[in-house]
Amino acid sequence: MEFNVNNLEWTREPENYVVEKDQITITTKPGTDLWQRTYYGFQNDNAPVLQMRTTEKYFSFVVKTEFASKRRFDQCGIVMYLDSENWLKASIEYENSDYQRLGSVVTNHGYSDWATTDIPASVKSMWYRLSRRESDYCIECSEDGTTFKQMRICHMWEGAEEIRFGIYACSPEESSFEAVFSGMELMECKWLAHK
Repeated sequence: MEFNVNNLEWTREPENYVVEKDQITITTKPGTDLWQRTYYGFQNDNAPVLQMRTTEKYFSFVVKTEFASKRRFDQCGIVMYLDSENWLKASIEYENSDYQRLGSVVTNHGYSDWATTDIPASVKSMWYRLSRRESDYCIECSEDGTTFKQMRICHMWEGAEEIRFGIYACSPEESSFEAVFSGMELMECKWLAHK
């Protein structure tokens, strides 16, 4: 398997971005986000998403993120966006000058959840790995691109057939920052069958 930027398609193309063979840069726009219903009582589905399609049932996708986030909820990371009510994402969301939240959101049939752990605000780079085993998915993170730690395992109710996956970046509040994605790689599934 090979990751080729020519196979990527935008869902909501941002105003400012650069797509190169080995690096993609997105400048976020204020008021952009991905969230559905749960707890906050609002729906926001306007973040730019850049993805490729596949019917491959078993694979892993890796990407490195580097970011100059500075305002609450600024975020960039890995995504599998099927439609407005069915998607997952993993990212670091800036909170304040002391800490930010490394976490993931899974949205099934129009309801989002959010699982997080607090990390220092000084962290400005993170690797993610998304793995698929049919309609089940594993999200992992890594500080060095070598040793990955599990963030979550989930089931996507609409994720059994063709899917789209890739990257996203957004700024839910009045903010804008530059997100840089590199090291993008497709490979055999690194999430091994449970024995």
